[in-house]
Amino acid sequence: MNYTYILRCADDTLYTGWTNDLEKRIKLHNTGKGAKYTKARRPVALFYFETFPTKKEAMRREAAIKKLSREQKLALANP
Repeated sequence: MNYTYILRCADDTLYTGWTNDLEKRIKLHNTGKGAKYTKARRPVALFYFETFPTKKEAMRREAAIKKLSREQKLALANP
């Protein structure tokens, strides 16, 4: 199963992505080993999550989410 997610980080930035191993990815980010993340940007909340049967569908949704404004991303978490 593939997932699309949005993480809210400690410095209040938002990151989106897709992965079939979300738990491992969050652990890497929390230890500061993620490519985009420093210790100041550790994810503090996973606030949007969808599942997709194929990687292609997850990537398509993630691309659509990246085009949204910050307010629209926050609205996904608070319907």
